[in-house]
Amino acid sequence: MALTPKGYATHSLQAEEKLNSKRKEKAWLPVIGMKLEISTPFLGVHRPFVGRCCQICTPRSWESLFHKHLLSLGFHNAIRVTEEDTRYRGWLVRRLCHFLAISNWKIPSSSPGDFEKKICHSKRVQDVMLQQVPQARGDSPILSQSPAGWRSEVLQVLSQVQAPISLLLVRLCSWALLKVLTRLFHNVLLHKGQVEMVRKAAQVPDVPLVFLSTHKSCLDGLLLPFLLFSQGLGVPRVTWEYQAFTPPLRALLSQLGGIFLPLEAEHVADRNQGALSRAVLTSYAEELLKSRQHLLIFLEKPFSSAPHLSAPGWDWLALVLGAFQAGAVPDVLLVPVGISYDMAPDVCFGSQASSARPLSFWSCLLPICRALGQGFGCVRVDFAQPFSLQEYVANNCSRQSCIRKSLEELLLPVVFGKRTSLMDCEKSEEGLLGLRAAVALKAEEQILVGRLGLHSLTAGVSCSAVTAVGIMSALLLHKHREGVFLSRLMSDFAWLTEEILLHQRDVAFSGQLRALVLHSLTLLRGCVSLHQLSLACAINALLVEMLPFLGPTALPADIILSQQELQEKTLVLVQLLPRDFLLLQPCQPAFCYCQDVLDKLIQCGLLVAEEASSERPACDTSRRRFSGELMWKETGEFSDDSDYDEDSGKRCFKISQLDNCFDFFLFLCSLLSPVLRTYERAAAFLAESCCPQPEPAYTEKLQGILLRKAREDGSFEGESVPLGAAWLDAKPPSDEGPETGHQTPECVNRSMAVSSVRTFKELGVLQELPTPAGPKLYLSESFSLRENQESLKKFIQQFIYC
Repeated sequence: MALTPKGYATHSLQAEEKLNSKRKEKAWLPVIGMKLEISTPFLGVHRPFVGRCCQICTPRSWESLFHKHLLSLGFHNAIRVTEEDTRYRGWLVRRLCHFLAISNWKIPSSSPGDFEKKICHSKRVQDVMLQQVPQARGDSPILSQSPAGWRSEVLQVLSQVQAPISLLLVRLCSWALLKVLTRLFHNVLLHKGQVEMVRKAAQVPDVPLVFLSTHKSCLDGLLLPFLLFSQGLGVPRVTWEYQAFTPPLRALLSQLGGIFLPLEAEHVADRNQGALSRAVLTSYAEELLKSRQHLLIFLEKPFSSAPHLSAPGWDWLALVLGAFQAGAVPDVLLVPVGISYDMAPDVCFGSQASSARPLSFWSCLLPICRALGQGFGCVRVDFAQPFSLQEYVANNCSRQSCIRKSLEELLLPVVFGKRTSLMDCEKSEEGLLGLRAAVALKAEEQILVGRLGLHSLTAGVSCSAVTAVGIMSALLLHKHREGVFLSRLMSDFAWLTEEILLHQRDVAFSGQLRALVLHSLTLLRGCVSLHQLSLACAINALLVEMLPFLGPTALPADIILSQQELQEKTLVLVQLLPRDFLLLQPCQPAFCYCQDVLDKLIQCGLLVAEEASSERPACDTSRRRFSGELMWKETGEFSDDSDYDEDSGKRCFKISQLDNCFDFFLFLCSLLSPVLRTYERAAAFLAESCCPQPEPAYTEKLQGILLRKAREDGSFEGESVPLGAAWLDAKPPSDEGPETGHQTPECVNRSMAVSSVRTFKELGVLQELPTPAGPKLYLSESFSLRENQESLKKFIQQFIYC
């Protein structure tokens, strides 16, 4: 069945509701010789408005810049430009509509004329010059004591950071990028309500906008400025990595609004070295925000298997916070941004995109030209609700801190089988400290920057819509690895989409169910292949599909789980996994997060209350009519049940015996299995590691072990997956060509290896030993014993479903 453009059309919310209200759900009985057609009306109905800011950290921002009418504004395809977007009409206008529309887009005034003068005469830069000029030696880069001499040094550093924006080059590159985007993607969707919120935020006087974005592709740095430019929000300053590009490409990006961290600003061994660069960089950030130029910061690096705050993102966020605390601006409005691709086009760059070699102009242009016309699906960009930096800092500083312990103090007794309580403790925030030293901050300020970065990154990921390819990949990898019929796959696609919408997450697609499934399989053609079976096999497949004994056996009905045990075991798992992997916000305690997890398991029907005839029912909804879905409610001044705390810990649950509950249980267990199996293999690697050795060498050896184990287990080998009247073969990802939209196994295992080493260091398994050649990793005294290594391995294995 061919996929037509109409099958993947995008509608506004009003059009979708009108269409789905008329559409009837149809299902024909699987009679032999008759096609099985499924059409469900979930697409577009009850679509949530994602991206509301945190009510705990920024309650006043939650109430501002939002109105209910924004929910019904629908979506806009940003790369669909017609003559209606211009001031002219006619045949020639339809041919030149892209050029005419871009020429009409407004570009607000960029840097003021005295921008460089203000930086040169800033007090911070002059103080550094007064300290360094008298100490200058013959081989010092700062020789001249005249004003013209040190001014040239300041301008040289400033030229490494930024360059004046070329308006002509911006319009020409926007026109070329629009042509490329129309050939790469079906559409690039924006929610009109989210864009309207950003426009209102941009009109607040004397308050600049800073966009804090996730980073899913190397194309993000060009795509987001283009979208802001097309929506009348001007051309923002975009943060790029200095060493990632060659000088010619770096100069081009600078004229398009790119800014870079100077290399000398990262030196910390000598305080004098890089002091001028850090002073110029700090002054530049202050003057940039004063001039109300928009700033776009990428909080993570691309090719990352899990969200993690990157070093450049931390540095730029620290500069923004430092400028605010220095009084350069009264406030800053922060806008988290989420980006979702059906298939990211970074595979066009091959291995060079993830290597250490800098990218040149031709190494970027030629792969994109080869990829034109291949089709990478759809893109969805979501802007979360802007929130006030002033309000966030005030609430964060006034919030009382709980008892914090290191991961070693929290979990090491549990690993060795000792009973301990984790209810009133939180993991220490040492991992939120600065990753580099381009900005000199105190420990408290570094933790504040880490919290703000993690908070914004969580908001960006939470507002990101889930793509059709993402849903299909999750089903094939975690639920149907051994095979699935096409009709069952369509049913599960509809089920998982409804679950996503139910949990207030949006999806990046709309259309007919069958067209969406085929669209996803088409984009995953590099990982799966479809083979037609004979007619007899097809009839047999449809008959076998209806046999109930093919389903998995039911779980034992006598397994009873107490609520206290569930809470304690969930809390142990939450403390073990990194906060950025779980997207656990700094303002959310781990115990509350565990309660929320159990609530959702009860709400979706996986856990059911075990009722005893001689006691009060465990789920007494008559006493909690406003929270009938939950098994408990918040305690404290709002609680009216005096015996609630005593009874809540005594409640018991069982795994539901309803249809598909066991499949759902396996599906949920498999979602965390890649990370937990990595930790398990890292624990087994302790016996083989030759410590002490440098951390990069240790990580490289661990990565090799992970790749070898993955190939032995068949994680990257082909498997045959039956799909109804067809046969789907899973193939290993290719190293050549842009046909897979996924990361290479080497890239994924590298990030997982780094994560496991970091967790083992926090847990006290690995420790750093200072040596003349640099710090080296060695096994702690406790885990030098083989029995303790086995205890750690068994501790991790308990969370893995075999």
